[in-house]
Amino acid sequence: MRLDRTCLPADFARGTFAARIMTPEGPCVVGLIGGAAFDMTPTTGTMARWMETENPAACIRTRGVPMALDLDALLANSAHDARDPAKPYLLAPIDLQAVKAAGVTYVRSMLERVIEERCRGDASLAAAVRIEVRAIIGDDLAALVPGSAEAMRVKAALVEKGWWSQYLEVGIGPDAEIFTKCAPMAAVGTGSKVGVHPNSQWSNPEPEAVMVVNSRGRIQGAALGNDVNLRDVEGRSALLLGRAKDNNASAALGPMIRLFDDDFTLEDIRQAEITLTISGRDGFALEERGAVGSISRDPTEIVGQMIGAHHQYPDGAVLYLGTPFSPSKDRGAAGMGFTHKEGDVVRVASPRLGALVNEVDRTDECPPWVFGTGALFASLTRRGLPRA
Repeated sequence: MRLDRTCLPADFARGTFAARIMTPEGPCVVGLIGGAAFDMTPTTGTMARWMETENPAACIRTRGVPMALDLDALLANSAHDARDPAKPYLLAPIDLQAVKAAGVTYVRSMLERVIEERCRGDASLAAAVRIEVRAIIGDDLAALVPGSAEAMRVKAALVEKGWWSQYLEVGIGPDAEIFTKCAPMAAVGTGSKVGVHPNSQWSNPEPEAVMVVNSRGRIQGAALGNDVNLRDVEGRSALLLGRAKDNNASAALGPMIRLFDDDFTLEDIRQAEITLTISGRDGFALEERGAVGSISRDPTEIVGQMIGAHHQYPDGAVLYLGTPFSPSKDRGAAGMGFTHKEGDVVRVASPRLGALVNEVDRTDECPPWVFGTGALFASLTRRGLPRA
């Protein structure tokens, strides 16, 4: 795996970014503005605390300490198979925040979840069920407003036909599906391995835009995410969602947080397109793309269902918005669809957010998660940080 400046947004020099970097001394929180780097660790200590400021982008120059940063060396050293731990490399750009995810927020992925359910996790049945589902449901659900009277009429018709599903309930019903993807500090960054449990025979990446939200529910910026999913496990039962979603190295985030400023706002996320490319050791290649804006609920609505009077996150949270698509290209026998193999290189990219690149391995072959909240605070204490 090789990482270079193609992982950065096309307009990186004009943007404002927040990154976490592992150094020999410990993790550092870094702001980048106009290509210049500032160490935020002396004044904020953690990314979560920085995101609590009123305007994280504006405080980079006022509270950050100018630092030398070789971006090319940093990116190159972030690749897991070329990493020298004695030199800086990128981490997931969050620390104490809760890691949440929304599911079934796009019609295309909603239909794939219905297919999983009808297949009971058997990928060999997917092609036939996909045709059957689309013949009954179609793709016109994209025009439905979740929770609307029209959506409820569609629900009644599908219930009568015996085709109602728990996934349709959260897809077009009033309540979004929001779940915990992993524990704080468990996400991996660009260049790291992502994990697929070896018991799974049907797995895939889920490329997503990720909202960075502070404790007051304010969206401060965005990043890219890969919500690695075990489709056969979830297809057996929705009650197995935790086993399907939360495994070692199964949540990837990065490469950095793009902070909202005068040139980059939530509207840019609504207009964004996400591209997924997968390259396998077996010669398999896939490229698909989807528009964030085809989401059935606005990002602000989903964030509002995640945090508010009924649920608080004192250290803030990040929210995967859901995937615009699940790859279904056959890999091997016709009708078997897509599943990961060890060594797959997965690239999730969007022009103004950059590229999140990871290589797939077994969960028990990925580096174990050993640096948690206790280790972070021990590191900060040892360095006397933060100082303000």
